[in-house]
Amino acid sequence: MKKTKNEVLQFLAGLVMLIVGLYIFSQKVMVSSAFFSGRLMLGGLHVSNGLIMIPFIAGIVWMFASGGSLASKATTAVGVLIIIVTIILSTNISLSRITLFEWVLILVLIFGGAGLLVRNLGLLPGKRRTREMDGADMDDLVEKELRESREALRDIEAEIEKLRKDK
Repeated sequence: MKKTKNEVLQFLAGLVMLIVGLYIFSQKVMVSSAFFSGRLMLGGLHVSNGLIMIPFIAGIVWMFASGGSLASKATTAVGVLIIIVTIILSTNISLSRITLFEWVLILVLIFGGAGLLVRNLGLLPGKRRTREMDGADMDDLVEKELRESREALRDIEAEIEKLRKDK
């Protein structure tokens, strides 16, 4: 019981550490956009931000003129996708000026909390936790589990045989 309680406390501590670390990190990150700067650079080409609207506008005109053909809807969808991609590409994300202590604290909280969660959820490959046994040998425990499994299997087989006879 005590070991289970410790595991729950470790899990909760890891979760709190992770949430607090991510919260502090999100408070130190600055997000800005250069979308209205008038120019976007795509693969060495300088494209005016107004030009990205042309496929969208053409798709809308084509959709209303043709009565909603599949090709006009696809053109409109591609235009919307280009607009969304352009907005994402023009977003700048940077970390504000912080001290080394704050940076280390953030890293310890995020990755320490994640480590506690991974350990308590048993997500590490090849690292299976074993139950703590009060003086009992592991072989005895395996034998006991095997014996109980065989007994349960015999009980199930007896029930199946009984059901067959009743038919």
